[in-house]
Amino acid sequence: MRELDIFLQDIEKRAFRMAQLATHSEADALDIVQEAMIKLATKYSERNPSEWKPLFFKILENRILDWHRKQTVMRKIFFWRKEGPDTDEHSELTHEVADYQFDPESQLASEQLGTHLLSAIESLPMKQQQCFLLRSWEGLSTKETAEVMNINKNSVKTHYARALSKLKHQQENLEHT
Repeated sequence: MRELDIFLQDIEKRAFRMAQLATHSEADALDIVQEAMIKLATKYSERNPSEWKPLFFKILENRILDWHRKQTVMRKIFFWRKEGPDTDEHSELTHEVADYQFDPESQLASEQLGTHLLSAIESLPMKQQQCFLLRSWEGLSTKETAEVMNINKNSVKTHYARALSKLKHQQENLEHT
């Protein structure tokens, strides 16, 4: 069980960031990650530890999709409500990116880069966003990402290539402004 605890501690922050990018809500992201961790611990803890990472992200992906489905239903039922995303949600993530800098100019540049990067990732369509995060941030293979997202390997390659292209284009636009 100690090995599972170490795995969950190692993956917790990255999983939270992924869920937060997908939901735009710290509270919902925390709930999603906790549900995914509980399911992994209760249903799959006896599996080989090398299987945990793809399994965990499959569970996380399903929880995020469930959350989006629920939000769609809620928007249809409560269509008159207008709730915007919390404007301070990304400030903690942006500060984490820049915390290691001591030079004020470097810190400001890092904070701006972190903000732009998070905004660029958020602007991607959901499948491209999740594919990018699983491949780039989590280092899952094309096959593992396909299993997690329940799509074929060619779709993973397509979503990943499109995400990279859009992120590169946004970066080039930022550099020219």
